[in-house]
Amino acid sequence: MSVSEEERVARATISLVAEPGDLRVLGLTRQFGPAGFLEVLRDHADLRDTFTAAAGRLATVQPERVLASAASRGIRFVVPGDAEWPRQLDDLDAAGALQERGGVPAGLWVRGPQRLDELADAVAVVGSRSSTTYGDEVAGDLAAVVGAAGRPVVSGGAFGVDYAAHRGAVAAGASTVAVLACGVDRAYPAAHRAMLEHLAEHHLVVSEAPPGASPFRIRFLARNRLIAALSRGTVVVEAALRSGALNTANWAERLNRVVMGTPGPLTSVASEGVHQLIRRGGAALVTGGADVLELVGSAGEQLVTDARAPEQPRDRLSVRARQVVDAVPVAAPAPSESVALVAGLGVVEVDRILSGLEADGLVELLPTGWRLTERGRR
Repeated sequence: MSVSEEERVARATISLVAEPGDLRVLGLTRQFGPAGFLEVLRDHADLRDTFTAAAGRLATVQPERVLASAASRGIRFVVPGDAEWPRQLDDLDAAGALQERGGVPAGLWVRGPQRLDELADAVAVVGSRSSTTYGDEVAGDLAAVVGAAGRPVVSGGAFGVDYAAHRGAVAAGASTVAVLACGVDRAYPAAHRAMLEHLAEHHLVVSEAPPGASPFRIRFLARNRLIAALSRGTVVVEAALRSGALNTANWAERLNRVVMGTPGPLTSVASEGVHQLIRRGGAALVTGGADVLELVGSAGEQLVTDARAPEQPRDRLSVRARQVVDAVPVAAPAPSESVALVAGLGVVEVDRILSGLEADGLVELLPTGWRLTERGRR
């Protein structure tokens, strides 16, 4: 389905005059269509009173000029109906509102060579802006494993866990996408300019807010729903009890996406929100990228075996052979009769087992009797 230029301009107008995620605006846009909503906004005084700010901006906005300027800087405006539109965002229609934000965006402003419709298998990695060294390491390693498996890593470009996730994916040569609360032509935070420019050149930078828009707090809340909706699953790595990352997790839960959390030290304030999320059953506990891949993958696609300590030489012994090994002294050698007595077995059987253990390098025979080798003591 192709999108007419009239509809694209109308959607760009809505993006320019309304706040990202304004549920009332997006609901009426869905009900009347983009052009229909703008017509109602212009012609009905009672609606103008409801949307005072949007109505005021409508008189001066120049959507065609903004679209042309954006295109000249490599910024495209992707809308529902475009071939590139990520259809998983349509799930936001049924997800309702969260803190007055919600709805399918009128469109997305995009910088970068990657296509939005290539994000269906993406994994979001989010967490504290004031992350610890532990959180940064976990987020970076997790993103690298997920990215190396061919799944794009989505995050918000912010300080802390977000940056660590982008960095981990880039280090693995994997795709990573930054969803911003400001215009895609702005570097926020400024310290991340180099990273955001790299993503715009090689990967993808996305925003619901138009070019030039500032990163207001309410726009972060609107942004969070996009991170959750674009991804098949969301991992929270470190989040305090009042963390914005928990807002993203709530959106993921509403959208029936997989929600995951990585545990931190029990005494860490930075992990209290994640621990609470896991404790109430709102997130599956994951300890690394392999766990994440299993949870977001199709049945049988990725299996994670239970972690085990490295196998030791004794692990392959029979029960009786273990009895004998346990009865052999560590330091002072003992004769077969003494070993048999401690093991509770016959001397003939013990002699046979000791010979086998000696061949395996677990025991050694000295002039005064049997003793464990260094290998047998491990």
